[in-house]
Amino acid sequence: QVQLVESGGGLVQPGGSLRLSCEASGRIFSVHARGWYRRAPGKQRELVAEIKRDGSTNYADSVKGRFTISRDSAKLPFYLQMDSLKPEDTAVYYCNADLVTPGGLGSPENYWGQGTLVTVSS
Repeated sequence: QVQLVESGGGLVQPGGSLRLSCEASGRIFSVHARGWYRRAPGKQRELVAEIKRDGSTNYADSVKGRFTISRDSAKLPFYLQMDSLKPEDTAVYYCNADLVTPGGLGSPENYWGQGTLVTVSS
């Protein structure tokens, strides 16, 4: 059973930077859409940034110009570079991807990571 695993969260001061990574725990055939979401305390989960199937990117207005989603290859891992962090960026960050896996259905299936906590505080 493939799982997505996030890393790179932690405590950072306002104005600081963090880089999140998303990797798969098992073998995959291909990766399609990729995205980062977050859930802040008391709020619903929201899209932060995504790389669509056509390779285009999309960002939430609140992070444009500060966050960058990227990938090294056609598969995994992929990343979220977060700069100029603000206290309101504090949240659990989740990676999400459409994967084709050896034990899957042969078509892209959606997977979520368990989340990594980012705390922005002085």
